Formats: sequence, structure tokens, C-alpha cells
Amino acid sequence: MGERTVTSGGEVLRELLAEGVSPWLDGLRRSLLASGTLARLVADGEVRGATSDPGALAAEVADGTAYGQQLAHLACRSVPPATAVQALCAYDLRAACDELRPVFAATQGLDGHVSMGLDPWLAAGTRVTAGAFADAAAALHRAACRPNALVKIPATDEGLAAIGACLARGIGVHVTGIFSVRRYEQVVDVWFAGLERARAAGLDLSAIPSLASLPVARIDAEVDARLRAGRAGGAGGAGGAGGAAVQGTRGTAALAIARLVYRRYEEGLGSARWRVLAAAGARPQRVMWSVGSPVETEPRGVPYVESLVAWGTVSAMPETTLAAAGRRGRLRGDTLTGQEGAARAAVVRFEAGGVSFDEVAGALEAESAVRVRGAWGALRGAVADRLRGGSGG
Repeated sequence: MGERTVTSGGEVLRELLAEGVSPWLDGLRRSLLASGTLARLVADGEVRGATSDPGALAAEVADGTAYGQQLAHLACRSVPPATAVQALCAYDLRAACDELRPVFAATQGLDGHVSMGLDPWLAAGTRVTAGAFADAAAALHRAACRPNALVKIPATDEGLAAIGACLARGIGVHVTGIFSVRRYEQVVDVWFAGLERARAAGLDLSAIPSLASLPVARIDAEVDARLRAGRAGGAGGAGGAGGAAVQGTRGTAALAIARLVYRRYEEGLGSARWRVLAAAGARPQRVMWSVGSPVETEPRGVPYVESLVAWGTVSAMPETTLAAAGRRGRLRGDTLTGQEGAARAAVVRFEAGGVSFDEVAGALEAESAVRVRGAWGALRGAVADRLRGGSGG
């Protein structure tokens, strides 16, 4: 397919679907439900799924009125803040699942899902254990009581075990925070194992969806920051001869990682292990590209929407990026399939310049854990403040 410029609102999002990419809304919150915005995006064919973010929820609870009625009701019942947070999230998850149910039905469960994260506090004492995480995920899934609900679980060491346990129980999982090819391979192995356990237990594999998401913008930001600071590491660092070779490749590391991940995705679906599961009704674990921050006000993710296109993937966009992509997006056809060689060459150039992708992934995983805990803490704090107000207003 040749390059084209799309100026009509939403057209590029529908054309993404023709390329096998499902556009998702990243940053689900109550105001988008109450205003009918999500319903309109779904009806117009611009959105095929949605995922929430605790940071976006915290901002809306603190500054808006969308949650006021429910918070007032919870305050009258003297509900503790942590329990109130669960109630708010479960309500949003159910409502969004209902809005997307027509898509879920029309695509026979391929699309139309909504994912919601877990407050780490619910699954932790001083350390999040796999069993506690799985129990908290099961509780959220029961509260949603919708077939198109997914629980978000991070691809940490503890999270991997929880992911397998959830899939074995028949709980759909959205795996988040994948920053490297190696971690993605671990996620795929856990996904296979979880579905195999579910199959042995006699569960319907077609009813156990899963996503694996890479925050591509954050990968580029971390690599580019290391290049700018001259601290890529390795022999000579980014300032040596190898470093000079990668100074002009800023903003391209995530594309290389995405191409290698997509190749692993294809290999997984070509394996004998997958053929057994597919024969039992299993669906592929689709790869999601998270192209920006759900709380950003500038549409920085449009280039990722354009450059990460391949069949069977998902592009999760903040509301600002959804709108901008519809106005000015350019599609260039499939950008990932058959690009493994170019991606490997790019990785070699980065590594020659001193970029350690293992170090990048480790730093991003640690930063992500801090960010997620902080966002959930802010949400609990905002809810506690509104509950203390008594009226929720």
C-alpha cells in the first residue's frame, strides 16, 4: 500500500484496521464514559478497545466532578479509601466493557476489550508476591463480571508468575511494561504455559484473551537520553567512534525492538506448541504498542502510530493522539514484517555505540514500578481527600 495523507477525522484509524491494527484508547476515565465520548469513538469505528491508567484517574478524581456522585455515596457509607478505589475502577471497567460489547460481539471476541490495572497495595505487604497479585486480579475480574474485561499485570519477575496463574484460571490478561525482546520472550513462554494449564483444566481457551504491550515512546526516550548524556556505557561510551555512529539514530531504537518483537510473535504462532493450543480454540496474544502517556496534553505519539503497523497488533493512543492521528496521520503499509535483518543491524549499531539494551530495560522496569506505585498512591490520596469532604464534591 502506498503512502497517503489523511485529513478527514478518524479515517487513518479506520485504515489502521484494514492493516490489521486495532486502535485503542489509552487513558480511560469516567468523564469519557459520562460524556458519551467513548461511545462515539466506538460507533465511528475509531476505537476497538480501551485501557485505564491510574495517573489519569487520579487527576480526574482530584480536579473533576465525574466521580462525585459515586464518591458521595461511598462517603456516606464510610467506605475506606482503598475499597473506594476498587469500586471506582470496577464501575469504569464494567461501563467501558458494556460500551465496547458490540465490537466484542461483532469480532467474536477478537476486539472490544477493556483493561484495568491493579493497585499494588492490594497485593502487597512489603513485596508483591505472584499469588497475591493473582488473587487481586481474580477479585477485579469477578467485580467486572464481563467477558471482555482484562486485568493489567506488569511483566516483572513476580508479575510473570501471576500472569501464568491468571491465564490458568481463565482470566484474560494485559501484560504491561515489556521493555526488551528477552522479556517479551519470557512473557510468551508464560502465556503458552498458562493456556496449557487452562486447557488441562478443561477451560474454554477462546474465552481467555491476552495482550502484551511495549511502551515504545519510553524506550526511545531512555535510549536518547543516554546518547545525549554520553552515558550509553560500553567501550568508549556514546562519545567514541561507535557512539558517533548512533548519534544520528535518535528516536529509532524502539522501532528496532518492535520489529524484533514482532518477529518473535510470528515465530510463536508458527510453533508446534501454538498449533496445539489453536486447535483447542486459543486466540493469539496480540502485541500492543503503547505510543504515549495517557496524561499527556501534546500528541507526541503520532509518528509511532504511523511507523508501527503490522497485522494482528494493537496501537494504544491517548485521546490527544487519537485526534491528531485522525487529522494528519500517514500510513505506509506494513512496517514490521520482514524487517528482522534491518532491526538486528540497528541493534548492532546501538551496541557498538555503547548502548546496553539490557541496562535500558532494567532502568525502565525499575522506573515503571516506581511510577505505577506513585500513580496508585496519588489515586488513593485523591479519593481519600474527596471522601473526607463527605459530599464527594
